[in-house]
Amino acid sequence: MTNKPFFIRSWKMILIVWLIAAVVFGFFAASLPSKLEGDGFRTDGDYETVQKELYDTFDFPENTLLVLFEKEEGESADDFHSTIDSVLNKIENDVSPSAVDSPLLKEEWLKEEVAYAAVHFDDESIQMDPVIEDVRSILALEEGVSLTGGPVISKDINQASQDDLKRAELIGLPVALIVLVLALGSVVASILPLVIGGLTIVIGFGVLSFVADYMDLAIFILNIAPMLGLALSIDFSLLYINRFKEERANGRTIDEALSIAQSKAGHSILFSALCVFIGLGSVLLIDIDIFKNVAIGGMTVIAIAVIASMTLLPALLKLLGDRINKWQLIRPNPEASNRWRTFAGFVMKRPVIIALLALLLLGAGMIPVKNMNLAIPAAESLPTTFESRTAFDTIEKEFMQDAASTVYAVAEREDGWLDAEGLAVMKELQGQLEQEETVTGAETLFTVSGQTDPEQLAALLQAPEAAAQLQPAVDGFVKENQLLIPVSLDAEADSDEAQTAVRDWSEAEWPVDVTFGGQPKFNQELYDEIFSKIVPVLSVILISTFFILMIAFRSIIIPLKAILMNVISLAATFGILVWLFQGGHFGMDQADISLILPVLVFSLVFGLSMDYEVFLISRIREYYLETRDNTYATVEGLASTSKIITSAALIMIVITGAFAFTGVVPVKQIGIGIAIAIAIDATIVRLLLVPSLMKLLGTANWWMPFRR
Repeated sequence: MTNKPFFIRSWKMILIVWLIAAVVFGFFAASLPSKLEGDGFRTDGDYETVQKELYDTFDFPENTLLVLFEKEEGESADDFHSTIDSVLNKIENDVSPSAVDSPLLKEEWLKEEVAYAAVHFDDESIQMDPVIEDVRSILALEEGVSLTGGPVISKDINQASQDDLKRAELIGLPVALIVLVLALGSVVASILPLVIGGLTIVIGFGVLSFVADYMDLAIFILNIAPMLGLALSIDFSLLYINRFKEERANGRTIDEALSIAQSKAGHSILFSALCVFIGLGSVLLIDIDIFKNVAIGGMTVIAIAVIASMTLLPALLKLLGDRINKWQLIRPNPEASNRWRTFAGFVMKRPVIIALLALLLLGAGMIPVKNMNLAIPAAESLPTTFESRTAFDTIEKEFMQDAASTVYAVAEREDGWLDAEGLAVMKELQGQLEQEETVTGAETLFTVSGQTDPEQLAALLQAPEAAAQLQPAVDGFVKENQLLIPVSLDAEADSDEAQTAVRDWSEAEWPVDVTFGGQPKFNQELYDEIFSKIVPVLSVILISTFFILMIAFRSIIIPLKAILMNVISLAATFGILVWLFQGGHFGMDQADISLILPVLVFSLVFGLSMDYEVFLISRIREYYLETRDNTYATVEGLASTSKIITSAALIMIVITGAFAFTGVVPVKQIGIGIAIAIAIDATIVRLLLVPSLMKLLGTANWWMPFRR
């Protein structure tokens, strides 16, 4: 009794601990959605520094809601203007914003058929969700009036993410259950992986709710964490249960079958999970919140999935014993292995042709990659069924069509700005900025006052009457030692021209310390952070994966081959995604590829696809160590694992592919990207390339220097 492993001796205690954990963490999991906010596109840098100055020093509003007014058919201009005035008065009286910019006072915001207003809130402590609901209740009484703006879009993305999660579960789980029944044969055995997956998500959400108290978590984590947790939990459980059933069928006792499953399947689970864990962990090198969020969320659910698969699952199997075969719907079919054996033999008789055909298919998929356009997702992340999306699109179309953007320069001078010397420096800064190629204008006290001479402007500021007239402008541009210069560009904020300009300005020499912000700076810092970290991230993934697989399989060639095949298959995945989304094929709305997608999908899928590499090669290695016959080991390894690998891949495709039916575009792209990558890996790579290359390389597959 004492020689039995701990997980067998203490299975009752393990079940009790997991039950308690599910209840406790489940209680906290319910609060996670309310703690998520923003899209996670934030990094420490000059943009954040300037943004803080704009809020704290220059009284820019912390939050702004946009109200869109669309003239009703038959409505007169006077009635349209009256509606605008009435609605804005109600908002001012009922919601108490810090300021309201009305289109009746800003002609550039008013057209004959459409107008928009800005409702500002200065206090950063204000909870915007209740405010948004209050404004929406006011607008609900009016026809042709709708609400949008950053806080509204963020709130709607949160809601859409929750709705999408429910929709994906409703689509994915029933199909996953069908696949599990086909793979495991019985209803009871098929339910176990779903139980493990469900507990992984619940406990993972509970853990992340605590994490959210100490760091900002983006709303996209509500989709990404369950997607990974559920898919991996089911994959791990499927592998474990299949090995347990296999050993029972070979006459092992329940305890013996559990011990072997823990040793063999558990070994594969640990190594494959480690590959995924490191892939996600490498993303932490990128100092952008969304990457950190996905990494932390993914690593959390992966850790829980592994622990559950290695403790809770064997405890449940011990509890059920042979009742795991209860309600058997599909009897084991010995011919299934023979069919896979025949297929493997077919591939290995034609290794050169099969390998070339597989590489040709992957090469064709890679072609569109060269046309990939990356973009930071914003309002377009939302489906067009949301009012905030359609209203924002209307405002952008009607009032923001010109290719222009604004950079905010904040300059600091110890002796202030309002004496003759300070004004001379201000004039110099303005002149330098206006000489830049992309700049159409730079606003300072000189542009507002109409003065061009620093001495004359200094004299005016000393005259009481002139100083009183200029005081509002002074307050807008100068606060103690700080100077604000809005710089207008004739390039869009996400253009290469705008990003190059602000990057060059940040590195240039100026008469005083100058920091740049605004949307162009925001975009430039995000792009630069990602592109500067791509090489370190990929290096960590590739090098660590190589050593993990080398240790797992005692081979140099197998890890190198696995890494090369993964890189090629992922390149083909990105090409297909470009074709789907940028081309608008298969009913997809045309959209640029989300900036986060290449790094996240590479990091996630590189580890996920190693699951199947580890599952397959582990079994091939078992046979090779028994016989020292590479061809026999490859055929038998493929025959004994192909059904379970195909089933596991199909479940992964179903769970992640279900997010194709969601509305939040970045999540849809990530879900479809993972599904395509796994499909390619489980078919072209695992069934064609792996066996053909194993045959071509022969015993060289197992070469390891200094092996004794």
